[in-house]
Amino acid sequence: MIYKDKNYSIHERVEDLLSSMTIEEKFWQLFMIPGDLSDGKEKYRHGIFGFQVAAKGNTTSIAEQILDYSVGSAAIDTAAQINEIQKYFVEETRLGIPIIPFDETLHGLIRKGATAFPQSIALAASWNTDLVKNVSQAIVDETRSRGIRQSLSPVINIARDVRWGRTEETYGEDPYLTKEMAHAYISSFEQSGVITTPKHFIANVGDGGRDSYPIHFNERLMEEIYFPAFKTCFEKAGARSVMTAYNSYDGRQCTANSYLLNEKLKKEWEFDGFVITDAGAIGGASVLHFTADGYDDATAQAFNNGLDVIFQTSYDHYPLFIKAFEDGLIPEKVIDNAVKRVLKAKFELGLFENPYVEVEKARDINGCKKHRELAYKAACESITLLKNGNSILPLSENFKKVAIIGNDAVEARLGGYSGPGNNPISILNGIKSRFNPDVEIRYADGVPRTHSNYVTIPTNCLSHSDEGKEAPGLIGEYFNNIDMKGKPELDRIDNHIDFGWTLFSPDPDKINFDFYSARWTGILTPSESGTFNIGVTGDDGYRLFINNVLLIDNWKKQTFRTVTVPYEFSAKQKYDLRLEFFESTGNARIKLIWDLGIDSGTSTRINEAVKAASDSDIAIITAGIEEGEFRDRAMLNLPGYQEELINKVAETGTPVVVLIVGGSAVTMNNWIDNVEGILHVWYPGEEGGNAIADTILGHNNPAGRLPITFPISEAQLPLYYNHKPTGRGDDYNNLTGKPLFPFGFGLSFTSFKYSDASLKKNKIASDENVTITFKITNTGDYDGDEVIQLYIRDVLASVAQPIMQLKGFQRIHLKSGESKIIEFVITPEMLSILDESLNRVVEPGEFRIMIGASSNDIRLREILTVE
Repeated sequence: MIYKDKNYSIHERVEDLLSSMTIEEKFWQLFMIPGDLSDGKEKYRHGIFGFQVAAKGNTTSIAEQILDYSVGSAAIDTAAQINEIQKYFVEETRLGIPIIPFDETLHGLIRKGATAFPQSIALAASWNTDLVKNVSQAIVDETRSRGIRQSLSPVINIARDVRWGRTEETYGEDPYLTKEMAHAYISSFEQSGVITTPKHFIANVGDGGRDSYPIHFNERLMEEIYFPAFKTCFEKAGARSVMTAYNSYDGRQCTANSYLLNEKLKKEWEFDGFVITDAGAIGGASVLHFTADGYDDATAQAFNNGLDVIFQTSYDHYPLFIKAFEDGLIPEKVIDNAVKRVLKAKFELGLFENPYVEVEKARDINGCKKHRELAYKAACESITLLKNGNSILPLSENFKKVAIIGNDAVEARLGGYSGPGNNPISILNGIKSRFNPDVEIRYADGVPRTHSNYVTIPTNCLSHSDEGKEAPGLIGEYFNNIDMKGKPELDRIDNHIDFGWTLFSPDPDKINFDFYSARWTGILTPSESGTFNIGVTGDDGYRLFINNVLLIDNWKKQTFRTVTVPYEFSAKQKYDLRLEFFESTGNARIKLIWDLGIDSGTSTRINEAVKAASDSDIAIITAGIEEGEFRDRAMLNLPGYQEELINKVAETGTPVVVLIVGGSAVTMNNWIDNVEGILHVWYPGEEGGNAIADTILGHNNPAGRLPITFPISEAQLPLYYNHKPTGRGDDYNNLTGKPLFPFGFGLSFTSFKYSDASLKKNKIASDENVTITFKITNTGDYDGDEVIQLYIRDVLASVAQPIMQLKGFQRIHLKSGESKIIEFVITPEMLSILDESLNRVVEPGEFRIMIGASSNDIRLREILTVE
């Protein structure tokens, strides 16, 4: 068989293997899921694209239950398990096609024993591509040692609206910084034989900073902002896979968008890798976008419009998709082309010749000392100093009493898409280990990041009568009309009322998606006596009755709201309860709530923090945000009562330094003037606590720079530095259009002077390079890094251009008093624009060449003329 002979070309081997495959075998090469063989080998007799291999049992291994379970054991378990799975597919299936084991590696492999590096946005804040390349090499070494050969990373979407919950996963708002970081990350993986999957193709954050919202960007915006990083990933970094986005682009779901997948990606960019869906995305055509009549239609649309591989979350889902293959809804040529792309990748990876890994190597590589040291270095380089009033940092050696306040001081949060890390160092433990033993460390929990005034009424307080006996839950009656008329189409027992029918109805088989009503009846038995607020939060309309008395009448359709009333309850007394609800447009939420049992200890916690800070020399407050996938933020202030905590501590007169833990921007109007110092530490990885402590003490001079713009208010959003000139101005009548902290901003413990800028030539031809040189001097008392940023503006162009665009950056180290000569080579590509016809050209005229410390801190400027 030619396909098993490595002496033939990959093309010949692919064609030979394809000619022997049945339609079932072809389908399974286009189907990827989390899993293994524990549910029965026979299910996978036709093969499969690959698995995200599940851990054995409830833990990675039996050994994990032992206290001295080692870091390397988890890695060995995974490697051995993948070898075992590969052995089945290679030796026991008809054609012997190996799988591609895959996993997530956004800032470290998401596995026990793998090193957890700082989150992607933190790596971007380092503005150091060499560092990112070293980090990615460490990640891929750990990944491949376990037999994993595809990474579903990185996220290279452009974060132009910081309300987006996934900003933390990105490299920020700028296309140039993003493509440079992505290139550094991807090249290590692809050169080491692990396929990368940049995502999500193409733009998956829409109006209001909401995840997976529909996109209607024109072609110019796509070409200028959203395409460049992806194009670099494929054409320069060599990425061999790409993941589509959940949302629609220009009215077509991205998973079945021929313009994106066939025309742009495969034809224009000549991408010869394979396209996968995001998890479960094909079904979105039916249940989200309403552009497909069922899963077979959705599957056919996807493959006929450029998709290659289905990513689902369970083996049991395959019947939803294989039908389109078996019924001829997808032309054989389309199927074969997709299969060829997958087989080509498997041959390129060498899986047919070398499907196994040396298990013991995984022990030595995963979580090794070298990688932990790199995690520390990455954390140090990412920390961003935003305010340093009265040079409060680094801390004086005279400080003998230090108050550490806030839950984030002890949690060691690692950020989204992270594994558990190896002994993550919390901020508190880092400070304790790094500070002089004579310093008294006082810790107070502070307040939680989240706070609610109400809770869902629990199941143990709700019951109903069942043949004369009391049984748990409420009787639910559901109607296919909005006024509860006639006989219910569905009767069931609901243990509590906390529903979010945003994508489906209460029962898709029986109840309308967008036109129905419900009535819940039963008994409410409070556990305590007292006057408590009871009510409903959700998408009106609703009515609440207790003992047949109407307490809340919100029987109208207006908006999402919370309505409560006070009611005097007696413990263990039984109250007749009735809740009625209707929905006439879909996307419903409803929750039955009260404030019984709400923790009222906020004042106590704040007082404890104030007490800890009162006679301390310094108060260090850790303040965090809540974000993540499908966790977008409408407001950017610190959540819960954290801002009140900061201000109360500041009122003691003790100097306050705030450490912001999170992956995006925070508004600070309510407290910024009351504190001396602010450090954004992002999600700093498993060595974060040590890196933060060393920064506070001055052993690390912070030089992180913001990869995103921090607004003064959410009202300014979206806000980004590289906007085009306005028709008039960019201010509001009650707020400036300027940010709180601009893109590229970050302070240092030292200071730098820029001088002596000189262009080698002031006039060049459109196809010439030119070099600009200048001197930079560390004029302060500390050694430190400076991030030098090159911005360019086309002064007069045929098509409006951004007021400035990042075109280069260098991170350099200078000792106190040291000077260096720096140069940037300005190329025609850096001066080029897309003309009116979207052709890339360099137009004659003047260009402002700007060198500075941020997008709003330009230190040197020269004029270059293109003749």
